[in-house]
Amino acid sequence: MLRRLNRRLKSDETTGFGAHSKDNSGRYYTKSGVPNVKKTGLGWLENISWYHTLIQMSTGKFLLLVFAVYLLLNLFFTLIYATIGIEYLSGVERGNAVQDFLEMFFFSAQTFTTVGYGRISPVGHFTSFIATFEAFIGLLSFAIATGLFFARFSKPESHIKFSKNALISPFKDGKALMLRLASFKNNNISDIEVKLLLAIKEEENGEMVNKFYQLDTVINRINLLSLSWTIVHPVNEQSPLWGIDENDMKITPFEIMVFVKGFDEIYSNQVITRTSYLNNEIIWNARFKIMYRPDEKHNTTILDFSLIDVYDKGN
Repeated sequence: MLRRLNRRLKSDETTGFGAHSKDNSGRYYTKSGVPNVKKTGLGWLENISWYHTLIQMSTGKFLLLVFAVYLLLNLFFTLIYATIGIEYLSGVERGNAVQDFLEMFFFSAQTFTTVGYGRISPVGHFTSFIATFEAFIGLLSFAIATGLFFARFSKPESHIKFSKNALISPFKDGKALMLRLASFKNNNISDIEVKLLLAIKEEENGEMVNKFYQLDTVINRINLLSLSWTIVHPVNEQSPLWGIDENDMKITPFEIMVFVKGFDEIYSNQVITRTSYLNNEIIWNARFKIMYRPDEKHNTTILDFSLIDVYDKGN
């Protein structure tokens, strides 16, 4: 395949990936569209943006982290009250060690959240100072958590689902590379554009270098993504994929990078998403099944996402 590439094609140097690499470093983008890059040589705190980490974290992990931080802070202040002495907390119902600990823990939780039921109160200036400082930390913590909740809730997302595989399908009198995408939420994305790049290694001056070639599509922009959209790249004489067969595709490592951007009307902002397909994720001689149909009363159109990855093999 490397020898069959059209040498008149110009490599795209704007991908952000370098041309030189000694070994195969895997795919350029993960299926979720994240660059497959691991950063080293920095300290642990330098290497992590906590804001980006907390915004991109899954909802389950984020809620678990917030609860864990809340619990640990309360345990920390509970231990401080225990060190000072439970006798410096007025209104405590004394009991065994566990009961005393729970009394101090619940006082800490009430102070941290500024609920303050009033049954237990600090005695002495030092204990009052600790309670005041805890209330201050509690206010800051909830302000940060509230800001993160809002940022996660309001973050623009594309909500676009891609087909698991790309296909080499019959197209007119030849073949074409096809992949499918659709918006799976009740949002409207308008002015949506797509760009395809072929990433492949070629021999140049006695060494293997990364080359990136743009793959032209029959349609690269639509007004509104209301149904599914099948992206079609004709494999003709102008295509870098011209002349390959199924065996070439199996034995030649390459990657199809997909870049999609559009305007979300609710967010009133541009949304961007990416994905990629390796050569072994491309199915030869297959066609996508149509994933939409009219409803029983023919009043509306049904978009069935259980069919987004379904294809028929053969002619």
